[in-house]
Order: sequence, then C-alpha cells, then structure tokens
Amino acid sequence: MPYIEIRAYPKDEAIKKRVAERIKNVFLEEWGCPEQAISVSFEEFPPEQWEEKVVGPIMGPNKDKMYILNGEKVC
Repeated sequence: MPYIEIRAYPKDEAIKKRVAERIKNVFLEEWGCPEQAISVSFEEFPPEQWEEKVVGPIMGPNKDKMYILNGEKVC
C-alpha cells in the first residue's frame, strides 16, 4: 500500500525514473506511509491505441473515482 499504476504515452526511462521518484516522495510526505510500502509502475500505450486501450475500458467505467479528468478537478 499504495500501488500507483500510471498509464501514459511512451516516455524515455530517465523521465519515468524521475517521475516515479517524485511520486514516491509525494506519498512519503502526504500519505504518511513507509518507503517500503510504495510501488509505482508504468504501462505505456502509443497515442493511436489510447482511446481503445485506456479511455474506453479503464477511464470510462471509473469516472466516478477520478479526482482530475482531462486536466480538470472533478472531485
């Protein structure tokens, strides 16, 4: 706890490592959990597969759980 899974367009390894480290630090500071409890993963999709693989099957059914959707606060 927590496990953070990020689905995104492909990025290079250096960017993913920096983002994962920043996310880990936010959870350490804000969530109050031990470092050993934090897991971050990336699943990448090319832009032409985004709607089919992410928006439709994942985002659509989970809109009620979103805190930010398409850059806008919805909570």
